[in-house]
Amino acid sequence: MRGASSARHATAACLLALAHTAQAQTPVLDAVEVKGESARGGAAAYSTTTLETQDIQNAHITRPEDLLRQVPGMNVQDYQLPGVGNAIVMRGFGGGGHGGDVGVVLDGIPLNEAMSHADGYVDLNVIVPLEIDRFTAYKGPVSALYGNFNRAGLLAIETRKGGEYKEVDASIASHGTLDAQAALGLKPSEGQTLNLAAQHYRSDGFRTQSSTERTTLAARWSKAVTPALEIALSGRLHQGDGDSPGYVTAARFATDPYGKEPQAMLDGSKKHFATLRADVQYTIAPELQWLTFAYTTRQDFTRWFSRPVSSSAWRQREETYDRTVYGAGTSLNGRHFTAFTPINWVAGIETFRETTDYQFHDGENDRMRTAPPGLDRRTRLNSVSAFAEVDAPVHPLFQPSFGLRWDRFTGNCRPLGPETDSADCGPLARMSHASPKIGVRSQLLPGVLARASWSEGFALPDEFAKYALGARTLGPNIFRQTEVGAQIQPFAGLTLDVAVYRLLSSDEIRAVAPGLYENYGATRRSGVEASVLWAATRQLDLSLAWGSAHSRVTQNADPAMPGKQVAGVPRTTTTVSAAWRPVAGWEGTLAWRRVGRYAVNAGNSVSYGGYAIWDAGVNYAVPGTGYRLYATVANLTDKVYASSSSFMGGGTQVFAPGVPRTFRIGVQAQF
Repeated sequence: MRGASSARHATAACLLALAHTAQAQTPVLDAVEVKGESARGGAAAYSTTTLETQDIQNAHITRPEDLLRQVPGMNVQDYQLPGVGNAIVMRGFGGGGHGGDVGVVLDGIPLNEAMSHADGYVDLNVIVPLEIDRFTAYKGPVSALYGNFNRAGLLAIETRKGGEYKEVDASIASHGTLDAQAALGLKPSEGQTLNLAAQHYRSDGFRTQSSTERTTLAARWSKAVTPALEIALSGRLHQGDGDSPGYVTAARFATDPYGKEPQAMLDGSKKHFATLRADVQYTIAPELQWLTFAYTTRQDFTRWFSRPVSSSAWRQREETYDRTVYGAGTSLNGRHFTAFTPINWVAGIETFRETTDYQFHDGENDRMRTAPPGLDRRTRLNSVSAFAEVDAPVHPLFQPSFGLRWDRFTGNCRPLGPETDSADCGPLARMSHASPKIGVRSQLLPGVLARASWSEGFALPDEFAKYALGARTLGPNIFRQTEVGAQIQPFAGLTLDVAVYRLLSSDEIRAVAPGLYENYGATRRSGVEASVLWAATRQLDLSLAWGSAHSRVTQNADPAMPGKQVAGVPRTTTTVSAAWRPVAGWEGTLAWRRVGRYAVNAGNSVSYGGYAIWDAGVNYAVPGTGYRLYATVANLTDKVYASSSSFMGGGTQVFAPGVPRTFRIGVQAQF
């Protein structure tokens, strides 16, 4: 793992991953370019955490979100609902992933869904862990390369491009679990590259009615047409199906945590996902590259879930989303040298049109519809954006970076058939916002790199509120973050990083009457995040990822709300890990993960005390081969805990039971 804010960290990698040249004799196309690559050094002015291929392979993960426990201040509230996106906690926000608090991009293409379950919903299962080249978490709305859903921060995931490799990671685990991943990098001919990845995962689950199965295939082909021009085509297919026993109440969690509520029905999900994209990279001059892309995504997703609607009654709901996206963009990336300073910059424009057919049925009986749909409608969100970032390291003591992003949104909503619900549905009033970003880093001493930044982000009105006639005068919800931090290397082998931040939310959006909204409400999120990487001896590595978040409501229409904690945000998160290599080829790992107390409901009358678990593992690299055998034990002490707790209808607190002690054995092979 690389700590926050080194010059190697990406300022952002949005909207395209382009090709690798095979023409070594030319002065251009000597590296894979991604939008913003030229301004990469400016990321050192902000808090970021980057994991690269070897870090990811060493973690033995089955899904990308498992990497987040290594990021200071981040947590995944795992709902344990197969095929359903979990909530990601970041910078005092608790609704990333399952909602729109965290942006996610794959090779620069946004994965956030405009109207699936909640604005900004993300399913990371469409990514094969073995194909990831770089996984970067950007804290706060710091990047000008990304807009909506970037208020708490951004996860930028880049896949492997170019290179020659043949890799497999296969494992079996408790509860009838199988995970098989493969990645292949080829050079079919001079000037061509082919990268393939696949994953098949299946499990019977640790509770009754909790089986899941998913398959993902990814491919990318590139060709150097001329020494200056390269094209690439890539695609991705994903299919997932799962059954779910749902949540349990406090009474059952205390007596039978892995059981099923008798009123919960046949819950689950199914999903089909396909995306296709084309990229072009053209080197205008050695210091100037033009990048462009176009893509389309087609997806259908259905979930069934039972939940309490009163103190004594449960109800099953079906939600279906058919989603189509068309997007395109272009950017210029430059590296120039002046008499005063080198200047690295990126500027571009991008657009997308996202259409979602949404339907829900409530009161179902084991997935059997018993009534007309509550909603049956089509929404469309159109976006046009322009962005620019500049990094100008004038002097080691003064290395500023600047960014500006402008976004404009239009759209509409229209019913597709009869509806029993009265949610708003009409044209989306044109809405735009410009978001500035300013950062500076300073090499105060040979081992001390200080940083400070101020950045702004925004959010559109939630869900169907944006399509209400009474929302035409609304402005976006604004987020402004101030941060100071430093990376310190007091001696060889020890790296410390610490950041202090404050993130203010204003102009929040509330309903004042049915169909009528206004900008009113504010929150304050502040905290401290720290990481430590220490090579204590040649045989022992120690690490710490810690975060403390203090999130409060400061303005609300309800006079009882100011001063209340933001629900779903743990007060602290801590991961302490050790890797010990007693003899050549052998490595043992031990990790302790603590998630602190958090409020479950907005009024703070219900809370969850958090949990702490241990994980352990052992690896053996077979001498003279490319094989590595591994075994892991998750939840070593078999602790009963809730990986998430929520507040449902009728004043009912429900729990998602965490995974019990789980054994896993596997092999990684490089051919």
